[in-house]
Amino acid sequence: MNNMHLDLRRIDLNLLVIFNSVYRNRSVAATAQELAMSASAVSHALIRLRGTFADELFFRVGNTMQPTVFAEQIAGPVASSLAQLSAGLERRPRFDPANSSDSFTFSITDYTAFTLFPSLMEKIETLAPNIKFNLIYAQQKVAINELLAGKIDFALGFSEIHHPGSREIEEIDWLEDRYVVISAADYPADTPLTLARYLQARHLVVTPWNEPRGVIDYALDKLGHQRRIVLKTPSMMSAPFVVARSAMLMTMPENVARLFSKILPLRIHPLPFAVPSWRVKIYSHRRSNRPEAHSWIKNLLCRLTP
Repeated sequence: MNNMHLDLRRIDLNLLVIFNSVYRNRSVAATAQELAMSASAVSHALIRLRGTFADELFFRVGNTMQPTVFAEQIAGPVASSLAQLSAGLERRPRFDPANSSDSFTFSITDYTAFTLFPSLMEKIETLAPNIKFNLIYAQQKVAINELLAGKIDFALGFSEIHHPGSREIEEIDWLEDRYVVISAADYPADTPLTLARYLQARHLVVTPWNEPRGVIDYALDKLGHQRRIVLKTPSMMSAPFVVARSAMLMTMPENVARLFSKILPLRIHPLPFAVPSWRVKIYSHRRSNRPEAHSWIKNLLCRLTP
């Protein structure tokens, strides 16, 4: 087996193409015509193949070339390997959004899907109606491992999350927003939400990965304070509905809060202390096997507004 591997390292790929043609055509002349070669060149290639494999490979019967037992054994693997190699090296057609039926997989959370995909699908229906998307919930805050393994095309992640960098991963700044606080609509309009009132209130917190603390809590730590968290949930979609029917407060990005305030009886308050902006990045693999398609998607994403 080791000797066979050594022989294959030295073999000219064109010799296998010639072997495959002779096997199919059972003729040196037909192979020469198919491959635009001279008959003598085909015969010379067969001599080299016989030396490589230490087997006659073909013997003449009348006007045909019949395979030996060994040639029959290797014909299938050779044909399959050549077909696979040809398919792998075939130049992809240029990406045409209007006619493409490509599928793209995104790692998302409720927040990022809610922020991105209404605007994205509105554009896609016009520009690329046959493109498909597969959304999967992120198992970690930034799905770097899934990107590196080629399991997903894009990951939407929060930029305040610290993760090990990788030269293979491209990061694109996409969305920035400020944090606000939502309450039920009956929160007194003439009563400003001060830091003291914020700390006295009961809070609902969304924890997509069941994390014990978030950016708000770390900001309060610096001020020497803690908030009173009474409900944690992994689902952002249900949280504003709970707030609208309770005395709890919830801190969330302003754009998302305003979208929910259109369908729920909510009041939006400024956050009464300083917190870094809410930022989302688009992560992708630098060496995608569909570079034109990925570039088009990324450019479209960067032009979107929630």
